[in-house]
Amino acid sequence: MTYELLAFALFASVTLASGLGVVLLQDPWHSALMLGVALMSIAVHFVMLAAEFVAMMQILVYVGGVLILITFAVMLTQRDETDDGVDSDEVVQT
Repeated sequence: MTYELLAFALFASVTLASGLGVVLLQDPWHSALMLGVALMSIAVHFVMLAAEFVAMMQILVYVGGVLILITFAVMLTQRDETDDGVDSDEVVQT
């Protein structure tokens, strides 16, 4: 086996595993991180195909732009799990 084939097999398994992680993970934050790993692994595939420009555009546009927007959306829409519906400023009178 050549080193190129081993590298391809390694990054192909990373891409598939992180793609499954995007779909199967419950937490949207961890799913977004797995999406970042999948996109970076695809950029490595482009480098292995000698398409360096496409790889850099993959990193700049998708990882740098789209994934940051997804991260902001996840951070802004997540609800605090410890919130029990009572404000801390409310005074309960008995």
